[in-house]
Amino acid sequence: MMNYVSTRDREGALKIRSAEAIKKGLAPDGGLFMPERIPTLSEEEIARLAGMKYEERAPFILSKFLDDYDPDILAGYAKEAYSEERFPGGAAPLFEVEKGLYSLELWHGPTCAFKDMALQIMPRLLSGALKMTGERRVAHILVATSGDTGKAALEGFRDVEGVRITVFYPEDGVSAMQKLQMTTQEGDNVSVCAVKGNFDDAQTGVKRIFSDPEAAARAEERDTFFSSANSINWGRLAPQIVYYVSAYCDLLTAGAIKYGDPVNVTVPTGNFGNIFAGYIARKMGVPIKRFVCASNSNRVLTDFIETGVYDRNREFFRTASPSMDILISSNLERLLYVLGGPEATAGFMADLSATGRYEVPEDLLAEVRSVFSGYSSDEAETFQTIRDLFDRNGYLCDPHSAVAFGCARRYIEETADATPMVVVSTANPYKFPADVLRALGEEPRGDTPDALFGALSSLTGTTPPKPLLRTATLPVRFTDSVEPFGMDAFVFR
Repeated sequence: MMNYVSTRDREGALKIRSAEAIKKGLAPDGGLFMPERIPTLSEEEIARLAGMKYEERAPFILSKFLDDYDPDILAGYAKEAYSEERFPGGAAPLFEVEKGLYSLELWHGPTCAFKDMALQIMPRLLSGALKMTGERRVAHILVATSGDTGKAALEGFRDVEGVRITVFYPEDGVSAMQKLQMTTQEGDNVSVCAVKGNFDDAQTGVKRIFSDPEAAARAEERDTFFSSANSINWGRLAPQIVYYVSAYCDLLTAGAIKYGDPVNVTVPTGNFGNIFAGYIARKMGVPIKRFVCASNSNRVLTDFIETGVYDRNREFFRTASPSMDILISSNLERLLYVLGGPEATAGFMADLSATGRYEVPEDLLAEVRSVFSGYSSDEAETFQTIRDLFDRNGYLCDPHSAVAFGCARRYIEETADATPMVVVSTANPYKFPADVLRALGEEPRGDTPDALFGALSSLTGTTPPKPLLRTATLPVRFTDSVEPFGMDAFVFR
């Protein structure tokens, strides 16, 4: 039986099943839920998974973490979530960019970003959790987004029975297409609001509402309760483990490796959830040798891996990879818990709240650095990578993926590590057409989606994805904007 505990529970007093953890989202003490133990995958199981389709791999892996869910129901959730209709051509295809360098393309879903990989199945997991726990109240999902999570969550939870969703995004901190995707969102149970600040302001505001007893009481009066669709929710993070296992299986199937051969993985990283899901896959037994944690100019994670000091007291940069413009990487807390335990983790988080920084001891840092390498790519390097990949390989990528490709290449050059490298590609380049055009040496001649899509398509010979073409035709529904301290009032208006 798999129980879940809080990363900050020093006494080990709280133990709940996965359905309850997914329903709650955040632990009462402000910590994040983690399974008591990490289940393993045997060589035989990985061999079986290699012969499966993605929609079959997902419930097999998830069932190891969500053992209170009926396996047949999980299989049904996955079949619906990862259908050909939602993911034309497959959910997580692996593309060889050049010898030994692979792109794990996670952006073939309905919102053209990797968040679809979790947020197509998470609403089903939450709906199941509400039924399993006998919950009669409405679940009000609060989401802070740096760009992609917002649209993916809105689309995933649109018109789901028993659920409302409110998304907050930084007013000037997302791309034009990301903003359009959110503000045109369809559905009767959705709401969107800009925050006058950056992503950290929005995320802090949402966490404040979660931890406010008065807000919880007001929600209770309306027969609602708060939950989350950010990767702080285990129901959002667990499905992300699947595509790391799946990528290894695909390399086996393609004959690129044999079982036991190691691979390296580079992940463009902001909130640390995506890369931590890969770390869990490694703990399960997938032979991932090293993770390259790729940051943009907001290199708080790179500095942490290099020095052991996490310090958000620094200049904040708005970049062409806005989903990584983050200085408070919430899911790093889960890694600290795995390596240091709840006592140390609670102390680090208390220091972060009080001073904006914490420092881990040398032995813990050594464990981090035994698995993770920190690299960063600034704007000029990112744009050069986009152009270089297209000119040399005919491969078009978005700025977030370019950060990862640039860091992966630098890691390979500096270490001479010949281990196959999988780069996690997180968004379709058409979500950022103006910046991709500039990277390719062409100044955009217009700012409408039609003009930008047409220019990028003409220049590269690629085709804009249908979901983004449709978004460009929808009317804007949401125009609200609030200060961070006004988020509570917006939720209860």
